[in-house]
Amino acid sequence: MTREEIEEKVKGFMIEELELEEDDLVAEALLKDDLGIDSLDYVDIVVIVDKIFGFKIKPEEMTDVKTLGQFCDYIESKVG
Repeated sequence: MTREEIEEKVKGFMIEELELEEDDLVAEALLKDDLGIDSLDYVDIVVIVDKIFGFKIKPEEMTDVKTLGQFCDYIESKVG
């Protein structure tokens, strides 16, 4: 899966499932502060990522993931 495909899928589920605006989904966007993703959203994200990308997110691996770009990096490291 290419980086573009990963970003496309991530943006797709964030728009559809979390009802975020496409214009807000830039690599530098902070997940919590800019996008407003809270702990309940993270639960949804874990389920969605498992369904789309086929792996379970480990909370301890997400401690340094602050931006949308870093989140895509994380997914790329798992599926690449």
